[in-house]
Amino acid sequence: MTEHTTPTPDGTPSGVAVVWDLGNVLIDWQPQDAVAAGVGPEEAARFLAAEDFDFLAWNHVQDAGGGWDDAEAEVARTHPHWAEHARAYRTHFARSLVGEVPGTVDLLRDLHRAGVVQWGLTNWSAELYPHAPERFDFLALLDGVVVSGVEGVAKPDARAFELVAERSGVPLDQMVFVDDRPANVAAAVALGMDGIVFTGAGPLRADLRRRGLPV
Repeated sequence: MTEHTTPTPDGTPSGVAVVWDLGNVLIDWQPQDAVAAGVGPEEAARFLAAEDFDFLAWNHVQDAGGGWDDAEAEVARTHPHWAEHARAYRTHFARSLVGEVPGTVDLLRDLHRAGVVQWGLTNWSAELYPHAPERFDFLALLDGVVVSGVEGVAKPDARAFELVAERSGVPLDQMVFVDDRPANVAAAVALGMDGIVFTGAGPLRADLRRRGLPV
């Protein structure tokens, strides 16, 4: 997408939008902290490393539009020994939001000052997402956020990316997508987006500069 990243005379890239994942790109998300608040750190570690229960897969169902009451009831039915641990995650969810990921919010602010269109595309349950804007005021700098749990579709499903293009009015091939999960970036690239696997703010700043973005 080099043809879309030519800077304008004021230094702002023409026609390029940046699409941000939120968890562990802008917001430090540590689910073990929430679970530990209910059952203690040792039990939280056991739960998240369990061979008979896949926390991330279970959480993804809620990210894709599932309800937490149903999710917790299913754990109580199929894995009763993990029921208390599962309930602790939702009950103490705010504890999982540790703070900003160092350095990346500075990039968001730099791009905002330069007038670059920026959107969020997050896998996050509809019920728990309100914790994010209540705590992190920098999210107001985004032009919008597509929340998977609200839409009923989660990355890496192609429809999640298409929704960002529809809401923003920016074509997919004029978007730079940043996510810490390679599978999500691969899905974006397959749709024609430019994709960056996030590994830290320093490498990301360099990657954005190489694309002509003003950071």
